[in-house]
Amino acid sequence: MRTSPLRGPGITALTIGAVVTLAACSSGAGTGSAAPAASDSPSAAPGPRVAVAYEGGVVVLDGETLEPVADFDSEEFIRLNPAGDDRHVLVTMSEGFQVLDTAAGTEAEPELTDLVFPADTPGHVVPHAGKTILYADGTSDTTLFDTADLAASDALPDVETIAGVEAHHGVSIVLEDGTFLTTVGNADGRNGIVARTAAGDVIAETDQCPGVHGEGTAEDEIVVFGCENGALIYADGEIVKLDSPDQPYGRIGNAFTTETSPLVLMDYNNDPDAEGYLLDAVTVVDTEARTLEVIPMPEGAEYTFRDLARGPGDLGYVLASDGSIHVLDPAAGAFVDEFPVIDAWEGPAQWQDPHPAIRVSGEIAYVTEPAANAVHAVDLTTGEIVATGELEVTPNELAIAAG
Repeated sequence: MRTSPLRGPGITALTIGAVVTLAACSSGAGTGSAAPAASDSPSAAPGPRVAVAYEGGVVVLDGETLEPVADFDSEEFIRLNPAGDDRHVLVTMSEGFQVLDTAAGTEAEPELTDLVFPADTPGHVVPHAGKTILYADGTSDTTLFDTADLAASDALPDVETIAGVEAHHGVSIVLEDGTFLTTVGNADGRNGIVARTAAGDVIAETDQCPGVHGEGTAEDEIVVFGCENGALIYADGEIVKLDSPDQPYGRIGNAFTTETSPLVLMDYNNDPDAEGYLLDAVTVVDTEARTLEVIPMPEGAEYTFRDLARGPGDLGYVLASDGSIHVLDPAAGAFVDEFPVIDAWEGPAQWQDPHPAIRVSGEIAYVTEPAANAVHAVDLTTGEIVATGELEVTPNELAIAAG
């Protein structure tokens, strides 16, 4: 381990309605049961995998049929984070980030391994530029490793740890040229970011981003962060602040980007006293024009932080409380289509509670429907539900390993 204190503070067409029921959970964390399969079963062939968290476990599904491949016990509440190599998922546990090998794209069996990247209060995971960056909220330390090394050995890869300054719920990213971007805060709150060279020299910094949260990298490696009153853009050694139209509170907390578009989809909330977690507007940040636009959701459609994604054509896809995926054209600043998928639903009492979520891989969106204990695969080019998996557990978060 190297410590660097200098840095300072193509899925094929599927059968409609393909359904399967999960078997019982296995005996303990790090162990699990692989679903039996005939030699000609689709789940035995290389392909995408879908990891689905539920209370006390995580199940791995075949990404084409949504049949179960394996099921593992875990802690009561976990979060799932793609590691960036289209195979592994980092499971947020109390001791750190545990490695789940979905075996996507291989003939191997999935495994919830014994490998854990230690972290005091593990938080965000950011894969970028061949690195996977882990953030520990309890120390503000950043740990990074070469993403490809995760599959190269049965042991943890070599890591570099960048010592934090004051503990807070934050996030970091390392750019291709070694520039290190990280949030700044303490136990009382968060207020900005700092950019440093690989040697630890400050390139740029700001404290004008109250409640800084979330991170995303758009075309030309331009990085965005959300604030309680707008958003930050980092590009070419400079930080630009964009103000929300609502002041002093127009909160942006999560970013959804693609590497081929300067347009960033972000969430939006202008009511600090709002009850619950449903939101009724989205934000589009143009990282080239340096503009921020708030777009209302269609009438009767709301969403949570789990319900935004990017997909074909760099469009935005919002899974709303009316049960439909609403398609947003960020360039036009307008919703252009709607795909009914699940029954209407209400927002969660707590953000950790199971509620519908969407993740996209290629042209396929994977959608959870906790009320029906189901996961659906939706072709975003047609709006067609191409597969459904019925579970004996209630799905919560999910992560995709494309294989």
